[in-house]
Amino acid sequence: MYRTHTCGELRAHHDSQSVILAGWVHRRRDHGPLIFVDLRDRYGLTQVVFDAANDASVHAIASEARSEFVLQVTGNVRKRPAEAINPELGTGEIELVATAVSVLNPAKQTPLMINRDGNEEEPLRLKYRYLDLRRERMQRNLILRHRFVKFIRDFLDKENFIEIETPILTKSTPEGARDYLVPSRVHDGEFFALPQSPQQMKQLLMVAGYDRYFQIARCFRDEDLRADRQPEFTQLDMEMAFVEMEDVLDVVERLFTAMVPAVIPHKRTISPFMRLTYAEALERFGSDKPDLRYGLELIKLNDIVANSAFTVLSSAVASGGQVKGICVPSIANYSRKQIDEITDIARQNGAKGLMWAAVPADGGELRSSFAKQVSTDEMQAILAAMNAQPGDMVLIVADTTKVVTAVLDKLRREFANRLNLADPNLMAFAWVIDFPLLEWDAEDNRWNAAHHPFTAPLDSDVALMDTDPGNVRAKAYDLVLNGYEVASGSVRIHRREVQQKLFDLLGISRETSLAQFGHMLEAFEFGAPPHAGIAPGIDRIAMILADEATIREVVAFPKTQQAQDLMMGAPSPVDEKQLRDLHIKLR
Repeated sequence: MYRTHTCGELRAHHDSQSVILAGWVHRRRDHGPLIFVDLRDRYGLTQVVFDAANDASVHAIASEARSEFVLQVTGNVRKRPAEAINPELGTGEIELVATAVSVLNPAKQTPLMINRDGNEEEPLRLKYRYLDLRRERMQRNLILRHRFVKFIRDFLDKENFIEIETPILTKSTPEGARDYLVPSRVHDGEFFALPQSPQQMKQLLMVAGYDRYFQIARCFRDEDLRADRQPEFTQLDMEMAFVEMEDVLDVVERLFTAMVPAVIPHKRTISPFMRLTYAEALERFGSDKPDLRYGLELIKLNDIVANSAFTVLSSAVASGGQVKGICVPSIANYSRKQIDEITDIARQNGAKGLMWAAVPADGGELRSSFAKQVSTDEMQAILAAMNAQPGDMVLIVADTTKVVTAVLDKLRREFANRLNLADPNLMAFAWVIDFPLLEWDAEDNRWNAAHHPFTAPLDSDVALMDTDPGNVRAKAYDLVLNGYEVASGSVRIHRREVQQKLFDLLGISRETSLAQFGHMLEAFEFGAPPHAGIAPGIDRIAMILADEATIREVVAFPKTQQAQDLMMGAPSPVDEKQLRDLHIKLR
């Protein structure tokens, strides 16, 4: 038996018991005849005392031990005196007096500091990920993720969902991102694809009669990476039959409302979740995934400045664009250098410039970049519309709707960060609904599915598919959380003629649609029930729960932003024989 207890288990009631611990040397303090070792495993730390007066041979072994040595220690539990109790440790009331010790494995000097978070560059952490994962923070993150996923499984089981696995090797079909392809050895010149999501499989499970399905699904997309995206990721895949949108939203809202206090009780949610239409989210917050923990809402000024003598404002309105701004509290004393910094942020996001006006806190003279170009009444109307108070600064952009939205969304997030406006312990969930069904691709001169090609249009908008496709709204919905999209779903098309109509709109020929989606079209003719689903992102939600900035901190073995595994050295060349077996020749 390597151990009778873990390093986080012993308490005062174990006093005088003989126990065996095994773990890593976390810290070692040498006081001559007394050596103190904090022994660590994933459950915690226990202080072990090696006393030369008790056993010189045991003390001698401990004197040779260094950080990250793996030790097995036999000893007697002893209560610490009151003045020596460590309230920071669960085991802080006791220590273990060693009577025997074995070095299970020595360790050379580690390139990372394990007993604290260092300032190492991320590539070094990822190269030695197995060491990085020994750290308390990383273990805490992965345990949190485990509890999150376990809660999901337990909750959905009680809701009569069935967990069903779907294939990893599947068919390549156009669903948005680029597929990862897997060449077939048996079928010369043919390929499997790794699933971007189990979308078609879960819809076919609805046709098969499994009316409540879920899966903790691995998904793969060959796309450019960022802080909240990996080439392989995990999602909670859900589908329900004989339901409408409200049924899906109800289950998911109850799931996350119950999950937060159970898994991470120091955080809180607000129920019911706020609902915004896609158009309203863009209008008020400049984003379809707004962070609702703070205000800084966008204020539209078109009516006030439509006839302004300042042509930067009036021409933006006349050309179909927008004039909008945000009112930022308590920054009226910003220096010119600070204002130039935020102007640069606006320019980097597409604006030609940034107009500003600072309302002095002491009743002094207004400072502004454009006050001389507008009348006093117009400036007062702008400040009133934006509810600017003494000490506030208004920031205004006049441009196309796309530019105005992007710039103000960026500035809104920037100032929330600068001014600490977002409560880190508030989980501000919200639903965004009524997305467009289609998006126009000017480069390819065709419509693309805004969500995916199996999303149903709103019943009231079906007729517009023939006359005005750009204004067709979808039965699609996103769950957003603290500025991130954390789930996306929709009511699905379940009738062949409607699915074919959407394929036609997307420019997918009848021949191609049969070749790529014939199995779906045929399945819809065998009594497909109405169905809908959603797919919350496990990695992204775990990142937010753990207060981390990237999902790499909640994934055991992530890829870099260049889609590389630095620990394994992947991707890597393969043997010529492997390529020949797969009928592949590199050029």
